[in-house]
Amino acid sequence: MATLLAIGTAKGLFLATSADDRRSWEITGPHFPMTGVYAVAVDTRRSAPRLLAGMTSSHFGPSVATSDDLGVSWDEPDEAPIAFPSDTGAALGRVWQLMPAGPDEPDVVWAGTEPSALFRSTDGGRSFELVRSLWDHPHRPQWDEGFGGQAVHTVLPHPRDPARLLVAMSTGGVYRSQDAGASWAPANTGIRAYFLPDEWPEFGQCVHKVARDAGDPDRLYAQNHHGVYRSDDDGRTWSSIADGLPSDFGFPMVAHPGRAGVVWTFPLVADSVRFPADHRCRVFRSVDAGGKWEPLSVGLPEGPFYPAVLRDAMCADDATPGGVYFGTRSGAVFASRDEGDSWSQVAAHLPDVLCVRAAVI
Repeated sequence: MATLLAIGTAKGLFLATSADDRRSWEITGPHFPMTGVYAVAVDTRRSAPRLLAGMTSSHFGPSVATSDDLGVSWDEPDEAPIAFPSDTGAALGRVWQLMPAGPDEPDVVWAGTEPSALFRSTDGGRSFELVRSLWDHPHRPQWDEGFGGQAVHTVLPHPRDPARLLVAMSTGGVYRSQDAGASWAPANTGIRAYFLPDEWPEFGQCVHKVARDAGDPDRLYAQNHHGVYRSDDDGRTWSSIADGLPSDFGFPMVAHPGRAGVVWTFPLVADSVRFPADHRCRVFRSVDAGGKWEPLSVGLPEGPFYPAVLRDAMCADDATPGGVYFGTRSGAVFASRDEGDSWSQVAAHLPDVLCVRAAVI
C-alpha cells in the first residue's frame, strides 16, 4: 500500500507518493503548469483510483481533467466539462470543489463552482450538469461575494443516505437538501454574521469550510468568518466550539475519516490580520468534538511564522493511524503520520498551495 498526496498550487498540480508509511515522499510535477489548481479529488471507489483536478488557466479558462493512472496521463476534454447553460447568463469562473459521492453512487461526482453553483456528474467526473434547483433558489440573488469570490466551496454527501446533501458557500452560508438536490433549505441557525446589520440572519453567512464527523454523520463542524461551530442535527442548528482556540478566525476544518469526534483546524489572528495565531505554526486538534483543543507543533517551524493555510489546503487520509497534511501560502507542505502529534516537511518552495487531498492507494 502507498499514500498519495495531491497538492494543488497557483502554478500547477504536484503529486507526492510515499511507499514507506509516509516517512519519505517522491514528488512529481507540475502537472498543468501555470494553471491554478483550486480543486482536486482522489476517487478510490473504483478498482484504479481516479484523480480529478479542477484548474484555471489565464488563457484557456477553467476545466476539469481526470487521470486513471495516478497522473502518468490525463484526459482533458476538448469541450469544457463544466459550463453554465446559455439561459443562465453566467460563465464559469472557477471550480472550487470536486467531491465523489457515496459508495451507493459510484459514478457520481459533485462540483462546487464560482459563481455559487452545484454541478453533478454521472460519469465519474468527465462531464457535469447544473443542479438547477440550487441555481434557481430564491435566495441566490442575495448571495454576496466573499473576499475570495462567490463560490460553493464545500459539498458533503451523506455517507448513509444518498438523498441527503449539504453545501456551503462564501457568502450565503450552509444549505441542505433531503431529496437528492431537488430542493434546498438554509441551515445557518446559530451561525453569526457580525458584518451584517442582522447578525443572526437566515442566510448570508460567510462560512469558510464544513466537515462531517466520521462516527456520527449528523454531526458537522464549521469554520466561519469569525466563528467555529458544531451541529449535532445535520446543520439545523449550530453552537460555538471556539473556546480553547487562540482565535475563532481561519479557513480549514478537517474531520478524521475514521475516528468520531476528532477534528483539526489552523487558526489565524483575524480577518484583517491573516497571520497564524501568535505568529506560530500550530495545528489545533480536538478529540472530543470541539469540547477541548490542543496545539500541535512538534516538528513544525519554530519562531515567527506568517504564512496562512487556505480552506482546502488541509486534509487527512484514511490510514491507521491517520495522516494529516497541510500546505501554506509560502509553498511548504507538512505531514503527520500520527494524527498530528509530530510533523515532517514533505515539500518546500512550491507555488502558493491552494488545496491538498490524500488517500491510501
